Amino acid sequence: MASAYDFSFETLQGKPYPLSALAGRPLLVVNTASKCGFTPQYTALQAVWKEFAPSGLVVIGVPCNDFGAQEPGSEEEIGRFCEINYGVDFPMMSKVHVKGPKAHPFFTWAAGQGGFLSKPRWNFYKYLVNKNGGLEDWFSSKASPDSKKFKAALRKML
Repeated sequence: MASAYDFSFETLQGKPYPLSALAGRPLLVVNTASKCGFTPQYTALQAVWKEFAPSGLVVIGVPCNDFGAQEPGSEEEIGRFCEINYGVDFPMMSKVHVKGPKAHPFFTWAAGQGGFLSKPRWNFYKYLVNKNGGLEDWFSSKASPDSKKFKAALRKML
């Protein structure tokens, strides 16, 4: 059975980002978009990154344009938008598909691990990966990263 650490992304700057380099660390992987009603969650994601990074957590933003064409920008535009508007300094990846036949393998794997309802149905689905590379939990777009339930799941995983 694959683990999250078997997958790799590419950064906004076009550099490989193998999750194997993060083996043993818990991850929060989120499919993001710049023009979505949930885009303000970047603020809470940045706060989670600052709060839990000392415990080893790595927050990873993965832009996608699959839902309502809400991430139309280039990698450079996405990076600039996130930094200027939300002060994002957690790792941001290049735009990928998260659904359909061209879905990035990580999201196909996560949906397979979490069951039918865990499949991304909109932007800002959140996937918690434990230190062993297994899917610990997942949250839909509506779950705010600063909610008590979300933070409790994070603390449990750490």
